[in-house]
Amino acid sequence: MAASLSRALKLPGKKGSDLGEYDPLTQADSEDETEDDDLVLNYPRNGLNPAVANLRGEEELDEEEELREEAGHEAGSGRSQGGAAEEKAAQVRGVIRSAAFLLPLSCAALLVLLCAFLIPCPQGALLQTQWERELGDTAGVTSPPVALWDVDGDGVEDVLIGVTNISNNSQPMNAQSKEFSVWALSGGGGQLLWRKSLREPLISVQCGLQTGSSDPLHSSACVLISSGHMIAINASTGLMLWTTAVRDVESHAVLLPDLQGDAFPDLLIATLPEDQVSDLALVLISGRSGALIGRPVNFNLTAQGKLIGPLLHETQTGAYYVLFGLGTVEAVSLSFIFSRATGQTPASRVSLKEPSWERMRKSNSSSLIHISSISEQVEFLLSLVVGSCQRLRNLDGVSALNCSRSDWIVLSDSSRRLSVLRASDTQPVWSLDVASIHTHPAVGHFNDDGVPDLLIHQSANGVRKVQIVDGAQGRSLWEAEFVCPRLAVEDSSVLTASGQSVFLFWAGDPLAQPQNVSKAVEPVLRKLFLLHPNFPTILLELSSTTDTILSAAVSYQAQQKDASYISVSSRPSAGRALGAQMLQTLGLRAATTDARILRLTDADKPSVFQLRKFFRRLAFRQ
Repeated sequence: MAASLSRALKLPGKKGSDLGEYDPLTQADSEDETEDDDLVLNYPRNGLNPAVANLRGEEELDEEEELREEAGHEAGSGRSQGGAAEEKAAQVRGVIRSAAFLLPLSCAALLVLLCAFLIPCPQGALLQTQWERELGDTAGVTSPPVALWDVDGDGVEDVLIGVTNISNNSQPMNAQSKEFSVWALSGGGGQLLWRKSLREPLISVQCGLQTGSSDPLHSSACVLISSGHMIAINASTGLMLWTTAVRDVESHAVLLPDLQGDAFPDLLIATLPEDQVSDLALVLISGRSGALIGRPVNFNLTAQGKLIGPLLHETQTGAYYVLFGLGTVEAVSLSFIFSRATGQTPASRVSLKEPSWERMRKSNSSSLIHISSISEQVEFLLSLVVGSCQRLRNLDGVSALNCSRSDWIVLSDSSRRLSVLRASDTQPVWSLDVASIHTHPAVGHFNDDGVPDLLIHQSANGVRKVQIVDGAQGRSLWEAEFVCPRLAVEDSSVLTASGQSVFLFWAGDPLAQPQNVSKAVEPVLRKLFLLHPNFPTILLELSSTTDTILSAAVSYQAQQKDASYISVSSRPSAGRALGAQMLQTLGLRAATTDARILRLTDADKPSVFQLRKFFRRLAFRQ
């Protein structure tokens, strides 16, 4: 009993249930209470003996640990499942936000497509790449066609042309029965935009003179030159801006830098002198008001012949000289012309002189510098690089020919030599013997040396020889012979986006072998050919006609990267004393796509498919 009490009270004589240790309180009566001790010490736990109980306790501990681990895993798994749910919810929210952004954008794009393709555009004049218009009962076209800026807004440059109409066919052909006018026609269809009556036939039409207006409809003017007047008109409406009376005008207008400080470029023309003693007079005209600047400046020239120029040349140092002459080429400084006309000293930008040129002056008393030899009769003088006066390029292509900063092309009629003269010292770079050239060369880029090349044609014995001459060395780059079309229209060149030029010329059928064509077949079939430098053995026949081509020009469509060939022709008409005058345009890109392909050799490459594909992608630029 004492042992049981000691164990119950955990007295110091006994340590828990360690039975092997000595206990004085329990030693005396250990025998009497053995049975009671067995009840305490050997009492089976849960019906098991102590060893089994100990093992069971360890198993229970292991089970508790496993349960705790499983609980931990379940808790972690719960947290993991919760994170995945949150991530999924975030993805759903992202998809909703993206849909909310893309849905209005898609609707807007669909609306644009509907407007662009399904909703019909307002009906208007259709853009035609090829059209012709009869100019009425005419006694002739008084000026070649000139490309006008896009007045009607159809993306195509319009056309300006001077026309002489017959007011009454029953009357004899005299001055009273003729009406003179200038017409502006739509480049996209030939519709008449405006018409202005004149008192005299036109010598030239030049467009692009800037008026200073901020309104695009009134910012550009055209200069009309007749034998006795110069008129500036609004290019969009035909309304007159100014007019001035100038007698016996002999030349186109030459665009000059601003001489009066009014921020307007001024003009120069050549006239016959009033004193009837001098050979030629140069007249300065205000580009702003049309008033004469000072008085005409008269010159006595050393030779007589065809009028050369006038042409404005700017040297490398910025000095301005005017080149002109009668059968020869003379030069005079612009500062001298201004001082002689006004008695005033010109502005510093105009007063510069070129020392190397001034040393070529024969005497100090003479204002003229001889550019060409007096013994040679000059047929024409052209700038090798057309439009090289970038600061003055606000007149049309005709005016661009009257200005240069480059070397010059000179044809001597007496020696029949075509030459390029170096502008720095007026010495020839090269010369080429030619038989008969009656039109100006067309300047373009055939090879890739950066120097413009020359397209020329010569006609003799019923054969026309077409040749491209290297502008740098004077050697032949390409040539072919054709049946002579009996035309004197000038050839053309059009610059492409690649920097090369295509060349346009009129001729008859090509001749396989050089031969004389003594008798021409009537009527003569004239063909417009196109030559591209990439295919020197291929010609494209763009058009063919029996009409007589009188003049031609090229216009550009910057937005479409296209160009049009504009021609004026005379068409025989039954029952009419005079042939009908026809104005025609031909879109080059469409024409090259549908053109007849002519091979100058037997080679079968490139194929027709390759040629069509190449010319379909051809782009033109000004």
